[in-house]
Amino acid sequence: MTNRLTRFLALLVLAATLAGCGFNDFQRLDEQTQSAWSEVVNQYQRRADLIDNLVATVKGETDFERGTLNDVINARARATSIQVTPETLENPQAFQQFQEAQGELSSALSRLMVTVERYPDLKANQAFADLRVALEGTENRIAVARGHYIDAVREYNVLARSFPTNLTAMVLRYKPKQNFRVADEAGIARPPQVDFGTSQPAGR
Repeated sequence: MTNRLTRFLALLVLAATLAGCGFNDFQRLDEQTQSAWSEVVNQYQRRADLIDNLVATVKGETDFERGTLNDVINARARATSIQVTPETLENPQAFQQFQEAQGELSSALSRLMVTVERYPDLKANQAFADLRVALEGTENRIAVARGHYIDAVREYNVLARSFPTNLTAMVLRYKPKQNFRVADEAGIARPPQVDFGTSQPAGR
């Protein structure tokens, strides 16, 4: 009986210690960042799926500039070829590679939308118009998902770097997670400029 009581008290002390050192907060925030990251990836995948249909529609315009279209096709292929895992959040090189690939696709897509202005028949195509609207909605969802991820990682990283919870992070090897940088938000991670309501053909 005494041994059982001793073990029980030891467990209580251990539980109290873990609670006080932020162990439970690390678990909660880790799940939160993983969930937020999954939504970012999900929205980027949704964009990639829409681009497949967009490319198929643009190919119907026989005189369309093939170089611009090929840039989008190649950028999409690179972006979707990168394997994203939970470990990506703790790997600066892998995280940067993912960002750069998505940024390359955003840039190629922006150039495509600018080029479309010179093709009135394509602009008047209802299927293409619907895809542009869907793409605009997806870009907005990407921005929101990325914002949620940024907030979640900031909260996790503050916990990992603050005393005394940073001691728990060191003992349990909890590394700070990668986040979008200000430069990424201003450039690499910026959604393509696709104005659906006020765009005018080039030359006007």
